[in-house]
Amino acid sequence: MYAQVIVDILNSNVDKIYDYKLDEHSITSIGSRVLVPFAGRNVEGYIVSVSPTTFYDQAKIKNIIKFLDKEPLLNEKIIKLAFYMKKRFNIRVADAIRLCLPPQVRSDMGAKEQIIVRLKENINLSSIRANATQQIALIKYLHEVGSADKVELVKKFGLPAFKKLDSYDFFETQSQQKFSEPINKFSVEKKVINLTDLQKNAVNEILCDRNSIFLLHGVTGSGKTEIYLNCIEQVLREDKTAIMLVPEISLTPQMLGRFRNRFGDNVALLHSMLSPRQRFDEWYRLKTGKAKIALGARSCIFAPLDNIGLIIIDEEHDTSYFSESNPRYYTHEVAKYLAKLYDCPLILGSATPSIESYYNVKIGNYKLIELPNRANSSELPKIQIVDMLSEIRNGNNGIFSTAFLLALDECISNKKQAMIFINRRGYSSFVMCRECGYVPKCEDCDVSLVYHKDENMLKCHYCSKRYKALDKCPNCGSDSIRFGAVGTQRIVDELQKLYSNVKILRLDNDATSQKDSYINILQEFNTTTPAILVGTQMIAKGHDFNNVTLVGIIDADLSLHFSDFRATERTFQLITQVAGRAGRSKYEGKVILQTYYPKHYVYRCVANYDYKRFFDKEISLRETTHFPPFAKIVRVLITSLNDEKAYKITKDIYDKINLIKKDYTNDFIYLQAMKCPKKRIQKKYRYEVLMRIFNKNYVDIIDRIYKVTQNTIKDVSIFVEENPQVLS
Repeated sequence: MYAQVIVDILNSNVDKIYDYKLDEHSITSIGSRVLVPFAGRNVEGYIVSVSPTTFYDQAKIKNIIKFLDKEPLLNEKIIKLAFYMKKRFNIRVADAIRLCLPPQVRSDMGAKEQIIVRLKENINLSSIRANATQQIALIKYLHEVGSADKVELVKKFGLPAFKKLDSYDFFETQSQQKFSEPINKFSVEKKVINLTDLQKNAVNEILCDRNSIFLLHGVTGSGKTEIYLNCIEQVLREDKTAIMLVPEISLTPQMLGRFRNRFGDNVALLHSMLSPRQRFDEWYRLKTGKAKIALGARSCIFAPLDNIGLIIIDEEHDTSYFSESNPRYYTHEVAKYLAKLYDCPLILGSATPSIESYYNVKIGNYKLIELPNRANSSELPKIQIVDMLSEIRNGNNGIFSTAFLLALDECISNKKQAMIFINRRGYSSFVMCRECGYVPKCEDCDVSLVYHKDENMLKCHYCSKRYKALDKCPNCGSDSIRFGAVGTQRIVDELQKLYSNVKILRLDNDATSQKDSYINILQEFNTTTPAILVGTQMIAKGHDFNNVTLVGIIDADLSLHFSDFRATERTFQLITQVAGRAGRSKYEGKVILQTYYPKHYVYRCVANYDYKRFFDKEISLRETTHFPPFAKIVRVLITSLNDEKAYKITKDIYDKINLIKKDYTNDFIYLQAMKCPKKRIQKKYRYEVLMRIFNKNYVDIIDRIYKVTQNTIKDVSIFVEENPQVLS
């Protein structure tokens, strides 16, 4: 017998199947991790198939050295997924396999064992001295609790007491696997919720059609999560498993609280902010069937589940579902493939679906389920648009409009909560000399530095490098320093001057750099009234706080000014999502939206929660201009520490793609090579070849592009991205 093996080496030149001999006594299974001889050394690999014959010279085929695990780590469907990802996203099979395994597997961390101790029946207590207080206390404790972990008993009563009782043969012990519990301090009130008729219909429609993709389009607070929970409940009754994805790690504590209330320890949490031990243990619980629901961010789609009965992507429009670092993939495409493999439904849920997803409804690829009202019959919060130019004309040059300050005063006096959204962290977006115009930039990146007042530092938000804050211009010596646009820190600073006795919290990447800090911030906000939470888009979606009656959007235009065809779409999504945090319970909600462009059509649609009108306008523009979903954008990104080398490779790739274009003249809308807008990041020079291609022959064209961009050049990275979410 012969095993076909993928070696665990991240090199495109060896990303192929190699044959190895199997010992006839080996317990072989597809998906097993093995140690094999390769290029003069021993390396790990994975068996992807087994066959009785080989096409190669049998005398030259080497033996598998050993199997590294008792059972296969991968099932056959995961292996199929890995090869699909190689073809679909042009990534190495070894990369795809690594996505499906926690790093701790490769370091042989393994599952921890614990010793459970019980008292034997009819033990003779006469041998224990009356003054052996710890021994007596230990026996009483085990009588009360029945059994306990040996480590816990030794810690509680001391090793001498435990050893003495063990020498009397008082104990019987049993080994079992020990799992660490992911930290989840976020408590969620357990409620009995009766589904509305619309929710019941949604659940029935999904469960009656197990081979479809559903777009669950429901306004904020319409009860989408309760539909997810009911569908999962039915799937578990059928002894199947489920995957539930959320876009932000900051959303998992509250969601985990709701899921644990309903399903207990059947839920496992997977995301990158778990400790290595926690991450392995949660993966292992799913792998061994101890948990049947995988909940987490993007990487959770690779959970080691068998017999998947349902896949859910909540807030499906969110850009975090695109992996923009190697290996690059789009979670929706992975989920679609898995759903097809397991013949299970895929639910894409959102209050603001992506234009591409809603278009898939229009052309019949997805089935639409609509929830136009909030589940508790409360009204959506009223959105008041404030013209900031008018504020300036009336003498208000501050950050906050008069309308916002009045609304915030009312909110605080009523002992309620407010959420303030600005999608920019730090104190100010840049620092500039008023005299000569000097703006400090990162030495390693082509970006201006952001001022952080709490540390009095300038920081690069691309490489995290830190610099001393300026008190004088290094260019001309002037001390006339101006701060740029405001960020979350500046907002908190200004609010603290106005409300010194009110708890003001901040939620952004800077405030959540320490482990579990995001849980602590959300928990503190949830239990404090009055309180104000200031944050970036981390606060914009998924959160459900009963006492939030006011949402302030400080600079609604921020996402509108990006030179990206998705700018208006993202503005609509962000504002609608953050507005939906207000008025989710019995208290009426209000939103103050500050803008310098109050007549822009996106704000008119937002104010009326009119997604369909917005979609009609946006899809018409994209069809006219040949942007997705009517065409594909492809970017070839070239980076290197050597500018000249990056330039030469870019020119070579451009010339090769130009030859492809000659064979598909009518399919290319646009093709150009250039420096990236951010010309240098982390010391690497950046170039790109950008193109737009019609859908008709796209598969053939992209296959050829993948071939001409295969990278064998040292010190140069080349990535091909389809419909990249960020073009900077």
